Amino acid sequence: MSKSTSVPSPIDLRQRMIEDMNVRGFCAKTQQDYLRNVTRFAMFLGRSRGTATAEEVRRFQVEQREAEMPAPAMNSQIAALRFFFTTTLARPDLSRKLVQISYALRLPMVLSPDEVARLLAATTCLKHLAALSVAYGAWLRVAEVEH
Repeated sequence: MSKSTSVPSPIDLRQRMIEDMNVRGFCAKTQQDYLRNVTRFAMFLGRSRGTATAEEVRRFQVEQREAEMPAPAMNSQIAALRFFFTTTLARPDLSRKLVQISYALRLPMVLSPDEVARLLAATTCLKHLAALSVAYGAWLRVAEVEH
């Protein structure tokens, strides 16, 4: 008996990837995102993603960057492809070509002490002054104050 070295069909790869994600306890949303991202890569290739080369992986990432895909979305794609190549295909050589994109996180807007003082001085109702003071002092968000 000779052992076949052919690449599994795209349907087999998809099922195998789903099984791999289930074994690792991925939630349904993560599985859906990973499958969508790996499918996007297959569409880029125009053939089975199991036949990808390192140069095609690099070209895919360059093309996504040139299309101005946001860094968080690119990093999601990279995570999905890294899982697919490393776990499902057992080809970690391809995942090494994937590069995480760094980006600055946006911090939530926080009022300065002067702005808080002006806000508290602007209210004329004692009840509103108390609510705003407690909310600010307890670091509550608007939804928490409203509740």
